[in-house]
Amino acid sequence: MKFTQLELRRIHLELVTPFRTSFGEQTAREILLIGITSDDGTVGWGECVAMSEPLYSPEYVSGVETMITEFLAPRLTQRGDVIAGDVADILRPIKGHQMAKAAIEMAVLDAELRSGGINLHTRFGGTRDTIPSGVSVGIFSSIDALLSAVQGYVDDGYARIKLKIEPGWDLEPVRLVRELIGPEMGLQVDANTAYTRQDFDHLRQLDMYDLLLIEQPLDTDDLLGHRDLAAAIETPVCLDESIESLTQAEDAVAIGAAEIINIKPGRVGGYLEAVRIHDLCRTHDIPVWCGGMLETGIGRAANCALAALDGFVLPGDISASRRFYARDIVREPIEVVAGEVAVPTAPGLGYDLDAEFVESITTSLQHVSL
Repeated sequence: MKFTQLELRRIHLELVTPFRTSFGEQTAREILLIGITSDDGTVGWGECVAMSEPLYSPEYVSGVETMITEFLAPRLTQRGDVIAGDVADILRPIKGHQMAKAAIEMAVLDAELRSGGINLHTRFGGTRDTIPSGVSVGIFSSIDALLSAVQGYVDDGYARIKLKIEPGWDLEPVRLVRELIGPEMGLQVDANTAYTRQDFDHLRQLDMYDLLLIEQPLDTDDLLGHRDLAAAIETPVCLDESIESLTQAEDAVAIGAAEIINIKPGRVGGYLEAVRIHDLCRTHDIPVWCGGMLETGIGRAANCALAALDGFVLPGDISASRRFYARDIVREPIEVVAGEVAVPTAPGLGYDLDAEFVESITTSLQHVSL
């Protein structure tokens, strides 16, 4: 396709409740949407999952805007005709900036599919029409508040609970939540790099709670530490922040550092790379699941199509839109019914944008000619 214009639109969405992890608390999301227009008038949208500050990853919203306008968009212009499968190679000379690249590829993919009247679920070849839905539960100010929130998610029918943990907020919350939800419901924890190699004995105490996994307990670059931890505890070790590409996934699997992998398309540079990581893990019998970055309905719809692939054997963080937002930016927000989410089937990524609402929450807008 030949694209004529790139739109960078920043929107502001308040969270229903504050969401706290080991790297900070969020009460709202500043989200960068990428719109791309083809010469036949087709518009595709991508959503950048970078946060306002470089806390989860080195990328942040303002930096992504600069990266796209000054370095990434000019490379699309130089290329001329573009297909989604070529975006990663076109942008490869620019080092890093996976979330910025993923947002562009996502927009091109959406436009390409819409132009052909195809949906992402079909493009990926997913075999399921519904997928199990898990929910991510942040760190609370009190145990009572945590248990109340978890009970609400159990009542809502979620298939799995994920608890954010950090030193000082781990063993007791996990014990009490396990008692609350019972032994049959899936429970896992996410440390977001909050622990070190000196914490192995402490983390081993989590083994008694029959967890599905412990996610990213050590630093992003500590593959050997994760390998050693996997050998030292019974709870399966899952990598998240450590995996930013297919090559890194290959290395982690080869040395035994990843018993499970959380695949986040924005973190690995796009949905097409995410599929390649899925294929690698399936070949090596490594379970995968689809993580979340507090996406709007654009990213949630695309994540559903990804999670419908056969290798995604664990419930992902694809919760109902209302888990985070009172009003989503799509006309048919994701809902959870009996622990399942229906995979969207609309052309493109699977959503219908609520353009009027998006306009009302836009805080900045710029256009780049291609």
